Amino acid sequence: METLIEQLTQILEPSALFLGDDISEKYHADWSGASACAPAALLKPKTTEQLSQIMALCYEQNQPVVVQGGLTGLAGGATPLSGEFAISLERMNAVEEIDARGMTATVLAGTPLQVLQEAAEEHDLFMPLDLGARGSCNIGGNVATNAGGTEVIRYGMTRSLVLGLEVVLADGTVINAMNKMVKNNSGYDLKHLFIGSEGTLGIVTRVVVQLQPKPLACHTALCALEDYDSVTKLLTELKRSLGSGLTGFELMWDNYYNKVLEVDSDLQNPFGEEHHFYLLVEYKDNETALGAERFEAELFGHLEAELLSDAVVAQSHQDAEEFWRIRDGIGELLKALGPVSNQDVSLPIADIGVFSTHLETRLKAKYPDIGVLLFGHIGDNNLHVCAYTGREEDKLLITEDIMSMIGEYSGAITAEHGVGVLKRDYLELSRTPEEIALMKTIKTAMDPKGILNPGRVI
Repeated sequence: METLIEQLTQILEPSALFLGDDISEKYHADWSGASACAPAALLKPKTTEQLSQIMALCYEQNQPVVVQGGLTGLAGGATPLSGEFAISLERMNAVEEIDARGMTATVLAGTPLQVLQEAAEEHDLFMPLDLGARGSCNIGGNVATNAGGTEVIRYGMTRSLVLGLEVVLADGTVINAMNKMVKNNSGYDLKHLFIGSEGTLGIVTRVVVQLQPKPLACHTALCALEDYDSVTKLLTELKRSLGSGLTGFELMWDNYYNKVLEVDSDLQNPFGEEHHFYLLVEYKDNETALGAERFEAELFGHLEAELLSDAVVAQSHQDAEEFWRIRDGIGELLKALGPVSNQDVSLPIADIGVFSTHLETRLKAKYPDIGVLLFGHIGDNNLHVCAYTGREEDKLLITEDIMSMIGEYSGAITAEHGVGVLKRDYLELSRTPEEIALMKTIKTAMDPKGILNPGRVI
């Protein structure tokens, strides 16, 4: 390894190569809670050329690497394993171009999502991808995990937003597929190999994303409902009446909603009565007054039809932020509850209600003192499950129970946070043996020495 380090010093300046105690604990783990481990070396390339040279050397000497971005992942994919070099892309940080006419952005992989969002807004454009970690997560990580977020119901996941990529392969080869066109059927669309592959097939260095015109108005409401059937009926009705303007459909079970209000005393419950479900609905358009009138009329109609039990429409940006603080209260909850099995899964919309009831019943029969908190995007099949007893030794067992039920319901073990290390052993619950075999074939073909994020995904 000493020879390799010496060679790397010829590529990277001293401030971009760290060893031993000089490696900050920040780079020992991502947000997943996976066992922290100091990398054998920390490398911070600033250019694609530097990264290409690094990978060529690592490939030649069979040195495994783990790729790190904002370290906001929840599947352990960026947590180093013993003996790995960590490659941080944080210095590859720049919005290179906003093409206002083509409505695209060209951005380096280490750029925080929020930086791109703000750059787009300066041109009256809108980056549709949005998630709670926007200030910390990086575009490269968003691409590598095919991130979802709160706008998926209208704009799709990251895969739907990416037009082109630049990628460094395991042996240092640079693939320049920086396409800026929506339509390009010239052979295989190679970008899809890398989107969602969690850095196991190549390291994304630059991205071209499709932007959208910035909506002029955003209308938000917090609704109360009594049963899951009403939730799904309302989703259908709002899709029909609001069309593509429906951008948010965030469902919270009463257990989650009440726990957030309990933990964060600054939050206020706008409803005078208890309900079984709480729904945050968001509608974006270009008609400030008329859009608000349309939105409120639509909700009032569903109140009259008793599909909704109650609804509160945000009268200001501050009101909307307060509603979203309840929905986004998961961060504070995780700090307060201790050891939590925090899972993001995906199921057919029609099955989510039955699944949630069945899951709670099964878990409470096995762990009488368990707490189960449920919320999710729902409109795009995504359910978040937080289950906890306060005992660290129960955490893995609870996770296994949740994953097992996902398999029984033919759901997906991960909806938007990736497989990484923590869910790798459950992959067979959501993918057939033939699919997994093909994944392994692709991995072997593109990374025959197995040095790119080894032990992740498959």
